[in-house]
Amino acid sequence: MKVIVIGAGVVGAAVAYRLAEAGAAVTVLEATRIGGGTSGISFAWTNAHRKPPKPYHDLNVAGMTAHAALADEFGGAPWRHGGGSLEWVAESEREAQADNVARLRAWGYAAEWMTAREALDLEPDIDRAAIGDAPVAYFPDEGWLDPVPYAHAMLAAAQRRHDAAVVCGARVVDLVMVGDRVTGVRLADGARHEADIVVNCAGRWTNEATRDAGLHLPLAPTVGFLAFTPPVATGIGRVVHSPIINLRPDGGGRLMLHWSPFDAAMQLDPPLAPSLPQARDLVRRARRLLPSIGEVEAEAVRIAVRPIPADQVSAVGPMPRISGYYIVVTHSGVTLSPFLGAAVADEIVRGRQRPELASFRPARFFN
Repeated sequence: MKVIVIGAGVVGAAVAYRLAEAGAAVTVLEATRIGGGTSGISFAWTNAHRKPPKPYHDLNVAGMTAHAALADEFGGAPWRHGGGSLEWVAESEREAQADNVARLRAWGYAAEWMTAREALDLEPDIDRAAIGDAPVAYFPDEGWLDPVPYAHAMLAAAQRRHDAAVVCGARVVDLVMVGDRVTGVRLADGARHEADIVVNCAGRWTNEATRDAGLHLPLAPTVGFLAFTPPVATGIGRVVHSPIINLRPDGGGRLMLHWSPFDAAMQLDPPLAPSLPQARDLVRRARRLLPSIGEVEAEAVRIAVRPIPADQVSAVGPMPRISGYYIVVTHSGVTLSPFLGAAVADEIVRGRQRPELASFRPARFFN
């Protein structure tokens, strides 16, 4: 079976690896570079934290479990970082936070309460005043990912172990069809690649792979604004969500900074510079939480456009009305990718319908 995978982000890489492992002859077509889309500029928090309904929560838990299993399969997973996450919220949001923790615990998810003192035992560089009297929720199984090294590891394994091909700089602009069956893709340079099935993992660019509007998935992408510090003097070791700022380590002593209220105010493609007022404000907020970082300016900023189907949950499965075309589009790609890779390979190569995906079929948009 010849399979084309469109996109070499975290989802496309995991899907390609598992398809090749299952025996498919896989070619990955990537418009720019491995991890060059949303994957490479994601907060990359692995979690099933606020992801109702229950089937979507369960899907994310399966993704977390699959990430942990990769360490044994690959003899280590240096791209995956654990340590859990800490969260405390403003007083006006504490009832909602308590409801969320109670729901997660009822669903069997690891979630516990701790005092500010216990939180500071985990993260002593946090300013005690920043927590105040807030209860702190701790989610010990959560963490974050280095998405580009992860995607590279999956694709390298697909190539070296299973003879997959990865072609960067190959932008798919249309599907090639015979009747109602997809038989390959056409690239921007006019080249064609044939396949028995095409798997679209292009994220926010999913609909650019076909000119047929009847095959476009309804999307509702959102913008995420991130700032990065230079190496700073802090021992922060896990994801932290606070009423001041959200942050996590980003390697080499750097921090990745995010604050949700800034997202809605950002345009899709604004001029980006570390001197942006929002970036300076993020660093000021980080300094309030972590005084040890001192006087510092943002080193870089990024805009990520999250690929979200219109009803806010994943779309995974064959497109209706045609054959040979399968799509995988999800906001939670970092968390879900290793599970989705295995599930997609089961469905496409082994012919096994995965019940975990029953609630997420693209057909729901085309009734």
